[in-house]
Amino acid sequence: MRKSIATVSLSGSLAEKLAAAAAAGFDGVEIFENDLLASPMSPEEVRLRAADLGLAMEIYQPFRDFEAVPADVLARNLRRAEHKFRVMERLGANQLLVCSSVSEDTVSDDALAAEQLHQLADRASAYGIRVAYEALAWGRHVNTYDHSWRIVEQADHPALGVCLDSFHILSRGSDPSGIQEIPGEKIFFLQLADAPLMAMDVLQWSRHYRCFPGQGGLDVAGLARRAVGAGYDGPLSLEIFNDVFRQSDAHRTAVDAMRSLITLEEAVGLARPPAPVVPAGFAFAELATPETDRLSGLLGSLGFARTGRHTGKPVELWEQGHARILLNTGGRTRREGPALAAVGLETPAPADSVKRAESLLAPVLPRRRADNDAPLDAVAAPDGTELFFCRTGHPDHPSWTADFAPAAAPPEPAASAGITRIDHLALTQPWHHFDEASLFYRSVLGLQPDESLELADPYGLIRSRAVTAPDGAVRIALNVAPGPGEHDLPWQHVTLATGDIVATARRLRDLGAPLLPIPGNYYDDLEARYDLGPQTHRTLRSLGILYDRDEHGEFFHLYTVTVGRVFFEIVQRTGGYRGYGAQNAFIRMAAQHAHR
Repeated sequence: MRKSIATVSLSGSLAEKLAAAAAAGFDGVEIFENDLLASPMSPEEVRLRAADLGLAMEIYQPFRDFEAVPADVLARNLRRAEHKFRVMERLGANQLLVCSSVSEDTVSDDALAAEQLHQLADRASAYGIRVAYEALAWGRHVNTYDHSWRIVEQADHPALGVCLDSFHILSRGSDPSGIQEIPGEKIFFLQLADAPLMAMDVLQWSRHYRCFPGQGGLDVAGLARRAVGAGYDGPLSLEIFNDVFRQSDAHRTAVDAMRSLITLEEAVGLARPPAPVVPAGFAFAELATPETDRLSGLLGSLGFARTGRHTGKPVELWEQGHARILLNTGGRTRREGPALAAVGLETPAPADSVKRAESLLAPVLPRRRADNDAPLDAVAAPDGTELFFCRTGHPDHPSWTADFAPAAAPPEPAASAGITRIDHLALTQPWHHFDEASLFYRSVLGLQPDESLELADPYGLIRSRAVTAPDGAVRIALNVAPGPGEHDLPWQHVTLATGDIVATARRLRDLGAPLLPIPGNYYDDLEARYDLGPQTHRTLRSLGILYDRDEHGEFFHLYTVTVGRVFFEIVQRTGGYRGYGAQNAFIRMAAQHAHR
């Protein structure tokens, strides 16, 4: 199906919006009237510009407050409409979106609304224009799609149909199953928008918090499936009102929008891109650092051993159990110090992972490699983190570990602290890339997003959402710092798993690991909330271990101090615990600020 986007969904001038939509691969656009009115280009110039870019004029919108009004108001409205029809002729748009009225002039009279919409459609047809009638969720009298359809059906004009908007339908909790009762040829247009589930006025919700399909909590794919099942064969069009998108780069937003439509088409069964290859674990976490001394000391105190050095690049390999950390002094580093720059993801089929990523418009990164280096493809995540697709230690595929020469001195097994693997990673996202990142990891990697959370930091709120493999082998927490200012610098962390956190904590103390001090007040409150027994409470307090539980099990965790903007977390999950200790996050963040 054709893919379209409303110009209101993108930032910039109308010319910039058209260029961004075309570059992302859209077939057409909805021209939002304000964009045309503010443009120095004439309608004819806009038409030519769009044609040069290969964009169709799918619809012109919105035309407001038309139907079910007194005769004198109707006369004024028809005059307005005639002017719009002439503009649309010049623009090359043959469809007008008419929103259900919110005016005080309108009355609750379906027969009158149908009669007046029939007149509008009759005049539009003389220009070769069709009218798509849409029920606004806050319409004065018509605010549900089934009501708008009853009026259109009563008006009975071939140039009059309905426009279905997923936000207006789903935000009210309307049952979309009735869409299948509408003849497909009378569904003139389909607008798609998602949104996070919020308890607020629907108008404000609509104007500020819409997002692309797959980024919110509405069943947009299910609604689209019903419209297509009814016989709709027009474009899938995105109409997104979002404060963040209005401030973001239009080209980047358009790519994000296209990724959402490709993913939606896959869910609806309209397209079959390469199937997602869900990663089976973490191969490594790579820290970019200007020098290795501080991180080497920290890793050593955590029981890691330096086991290798890359044969052609300034990269060290540190290992403990199946947890591998790379220290790279040759890559890009942030001014504030070490940063988590790359992640290796274990996958059963690296080539298929790359194909999936490319089909979802993820940029494949060029890689400088010597002739004898193992092939290792990477794509860029929205925040710039490099994601490498790895198959480690399997005879059927070259292993990236072969690029590392063994360290001069073998590691000492006695130094191990009992760490077994990487449990999860936390990546801080730029504030305007959060929804994009959530969709990226879901669509490209097949990870499932959890509910979005707000975590209290001493200097604001941090928005957080985890994306997780179905079996929990890969977990990534996406966070947005409170910003702006000094406190919004990106703290990232690597979380390491152990089977016995008490033994690990004691071993870390012996090794001199710089662990984050936890206030005694936390443990006083912990005793009030949970009866874990006096001995357990004394042990947790003495070792700086935090505690959480859910319906599946328990969670024990502790932290190191921060080096640059990176710190480590050590965790033990018992009984299938699925969370991340979110209720303890404010304790950790306050302790980090205090330590700094």
